[in-house]
Amino acid sequence: MSEQKLKIAYSGIEGSFAAMAVGGIFPEAEKISCRTFREAYDAVGNGLAEAAVLPIENSYAGEVGQVSDLMFSGSLQVIGVYELSISQCLLGVEGSSVESIKTVISHPQALEQCGEYIAHHGFESIPYENTARAAKEVSDRKDVAVGAIASSETAKLYGLSILQYDINESSQNVTRFAVFTRRDSSNEATEKAKQTPKNTIMIFTIRDFAGALARAISIIGKHNYNMRVIRSRPVKEFNWQYYFYTEIEGVLDSEEGWRMLEQLKTACEKIKVIGTYTPDERIGK
Repeated sequence: MSEQKLKIAYSGIEGSFAAMAVGGIFPEAEKISCRTFREAYDAVGNGLAEAAVLPIENSYAGEVGQVSDLMFSGSLQVIGVYELSISQCLLGVEGSSVESIKTVISHPQALEQCGEYIAHHGFESIPYENTARAAKEVSDRKDVAVGAIASSETAKLYGLSILQYDINESSQNVTRFAVFTRRDSSNEATEKAKQTPKNTIMIFTIRDFAGALARAISIIGKHNYNMRVIRSRPVKEFNWQYYFYTEIEGVLDSEEGWRMLEQLKTACEKIKVIGTYTPDERIGK
C-alpha cells in the first residue's frame, strides 16, 4: 500500500484543527471526514481507515472527555501523541464587524478557550459540533450578526472575513492529538506515526474497598513510575462508578512494568494499557 492510499479518519471537515493535525502527521494521506469522534474511531475498527487522529486534551480547556471514554470502552491503541498550537479567530461574512456580531457559534472547547473574549463583548454563544462546520454555517447564513470562532485557514476556505485574530484567552493554546490504530495493524500509517515509546497511557478502575485508589497510586510509585496525569471519568453504564485515566513516564513492557501491573490487580478491577508515545512532539515545528 502506498502512502497516498492511506485513509486517516478525523472528526470535522477541511479547515478544522483536526484536519490540520492529520495533514501535519500524514501529509500525503486521504482525509476521511467524520461527523463525530465515535464515527472516526469506529472507522478504524471497521477497516474504513488505517488510523484516526482525535484530540485528547487542550492546554486551556482540559481533557476531551468523549475521546477518553472511547479509550475506556473501545479496542484501539494509541501509537503517538502530537501537539498543535491553536489560534482561534473571530470570523464573519463580508460586511460584518466585531460591533455587528451578536452571536458566535463554535465547538464547545473553542467557546471555552475564548470565554473571556465572548463575555467581554457580550456575545451569545451557541455550541456547534465542529469549528469548521460552524464557519461553514456562518458562510451559508450570510448574517452579519452571526460569527464563528475557528482558524484563519477556515476563513479562506469558506469565504469569511477575519474580524479579529488570536481571541483565545491563553497565548500558549495547544491541543494534543492522538493517533489511534487497530492493535493488530501493520501498515504505513502505523510505521509513519508510531513514536519511540517513552510514556504510557493507562486506564484502570478500582476495587470496592477503602483505600483502593491510594493503594493503586502507591504501587505505581513504588515501582518508580511517575504519573504525569491522573483524572477520573464516570463509567457510563453504572451510576457513581469511575475510571481513572493516567499518563505514566516510562514504558511497561519490562520486568518492572510487568510486576507493577501484576500488583495493581490487588487494587484494580480493570487495567487497560492504551498505548505509548513520545512527549512534546509538535506538529509543524
